[in-house]
Amino acid sequence: MKVEKAKEIGFCFGVRRAIDMLAQAAQRYGSLETLGPVVHNHQVVASLARKGIGTIHSLDQAKGKVVAIPSHGASPQLIEAIQQRGLVLVDTTCPIVRSAQVAARKLARAGFCVAVFGEADHSEVKGILAHCQGRAVLNAGELAQLEPFPRRLGILPQTTQNPTHFARFVEEAVRSYLPRLLELRVVNTICDATRKRQAAALELAQRADLMIVVGGRHSSNTRRLAESCAAAGVPSQLIETAAEIQASWLEGKHRVGVTAGTSTPDEAIAEVVARLQELARGAEQAD
Repeated sequence: MKVEKAKEIGFCFGVRRAIDMLAQAAQRYGSLETLGPVVHNHQVVASLARKGIGTIHSLDQAKGKVVAIPSHGASPQLIEAIQQRGLVLVDTTCPIVRSAQVAARKLARAGFCVAVFGEADHSEVKGILAHCQGRAVLNAGELAQLEPFPRRLGILPQTTQNPTHFARFVEEAVRSYLPRLLELRVVNTICDATRKRQAAALELAQRADLMIVVGGRHSSNTRRLAESCAAAGVPSQLIETAAEIQASWLEGKHRVGVTAGTSTPDEAIAEVVARLQELARGAEQAD
């Protein structure tokens, strides 16, 4: 059995940048807290906690004088609340997420109703919607219920969405609403790192008997990877650590592909690959 990693895998620029910013802030201030996990990965959050970087879920829980915005971004109202309390703000918002926020805000200010294609409960999506000053809807369901229907419509995706799924959403919007619109603008805010990782995972899935997707179960881009691999028709398993791998998954498999989300640390990927190779050697010896 051969174990092969996808050509594009693991941490993206935005995640590395956020972690580096927090580490530098911890050295400067001694300790700080992030409003929500900086990324959706338990191992990363635990590693940061050992460096004095805690996680809180509301400003009322803040114990120190330094608060960080996670890489998924936040609403303008939350940032203003942090500043009003006199707290030191460390803003690790990913530059790609920031671009999506800016694009949404510009559309809203130009008089467009903004339709955001994304997950309703994701912090990035909530932040993007908050930048639209009340001129935004989420996905097809809310868009269809608008009354009166807007004359100008802007569409953009959550940065970690599947490009194919977003294209279908746009196609459906054009087919259903274009005759009622004066103007339609589509801004593709999907992160290039997300797109490359999904493409690399699909390329590997074409040759693999099994795909192992490594990353947090609450990570949007990791779930998109798992969905893409499963849609390609190859058995796929989403795991957070090497300890979750079951030997039965590998029975009869000749090539196992490994991919990982943009918030998955290198160590976690290496441990998964090592465990798969160990199980493969054990199977060969048993034969």
